[in-house]
Amino acid sequence: MYYTYVLYSKKYNKIYIGYTSNLEKRFLSHNELSHKGYTRKFRPWIIAFYEVFNSKKEAMEREKFLKSGKGRELVRNKINALGLISA
Repeated sequence: MYYTYVLYSKKYNKIYIGYTSNLEKRFLSHNELSHKGYTRKFRPWIIAFYEVFNSKKEAMEREKFLKSGKGRELVRNKINALGLISA
């Protein structure tokens, strides 16, 4: 199984979109293990939502869409609907 996931940093109002085959390990990496990179600067992260796919290709294609203009709009709307976005 592969996952496309959306992280949200309420403290900084930032979004991160990625894909992985191990969601738990990847989330831990974003929040605790990584010593460099984009996600380190905006901790703490929560998993706003994720989607499950049978293939890496499908997960990568969904990630690519979610990073597009229309995809980012969809992500923001979904996060807003969940009540996560700070005012």
